[in-house]
Amino acid sequence: MRIGKQDQAFTAIATSDAESITVRGYNLVDELIGEIDFTDYFWLLVLGEKPTDKQRRMMNACLVSIAEHGLVPSVQAARMTLAAAPEAWQGAMSAGLLGMGSVVAGSSEIAGRYLAEVIAKAKSEDKDIDTAAIESLHALKEARKKVPGLGHPQHSAGDPRADRLLEIADKNGISGVYIETLRVLAKHAPGIINRPLPINVSGAIPAAILDAGWPLDALKAVPLLARTAGLAAHLYEEAQRSIGFIMSNEADLAIAYDGKPSKKTKETKAARD
Repeated sequence: MRIGKQDQAFTAIATSDAESITVRGYNLVDELIGEIDFTDYFWLLVLGEKPTDKQRRMMNACLVSIAEHGLVPSVQAARMTLAAAPEAWQGAMSAGLLGMGSVVAGSSEIAGRYLAEVIAKAKSEDKDIDTAAIESLHALKEARKKVPGLGHPQHSAGDPRADRLLEIADKNGISGVYIETLRVLAKHAPGIINRPLPINVSGAIPAAILDAGWPLDALKAVPLLARTAGLAAHLYEEAQRSIGFIMSNEADLAIAYDGKPSKKTKETKAARD
């Protein structure tokens, strides 16, 4: 069943015949396998062109910065899934990736789209970035919303990962309007929101990679790919020395029941009293 108009029955990503496999205009066997690293291939697959040296360096830095983040909920979900179904790596990996939303990992896309909104506001209203940023921050404060890409519960003095990514962007001449906007927001936000709001890694990643030429609509692919590597490490370790049921048991001990007591519980309590 067709939903909506679909008249372009084409793909520009890959094709094959009896003699060859073509990916984005390159022969997979002769020109890509053994000739290109995975970051370059990721960029080529999504954008149709190989990255420049600076683009590759920036993408590598972004992927490395968030590949591993400890026992966050998505990792716990993946490890507990594997503990329950040790044959289902694909299910455990999926459990981890499905848990990447607006709070964990998916926050990079939210921050990137927010930066794009501030930039678009400045252009459409013929204002400078400072003015557009200040107005946007006041609107967020009035709506009692967080500022995407700013603030960190642990690194209140500044997220070291974000600082390093912005340093790399500056050093390689990548920094452009997205990083400028992020820095302007970070300059004004503490005074408007009335609390420390340093740039965090979820703000630095989209700012840096968008300035490098990565498309906004493919932004979520970056943390998804990065965290896949981290999840692979956790699943391998889970297979070697499982902690999935330990985490499950600890959760059971940590969470108290405050629902209605059963009839038997009431009777037992009454008998004791």
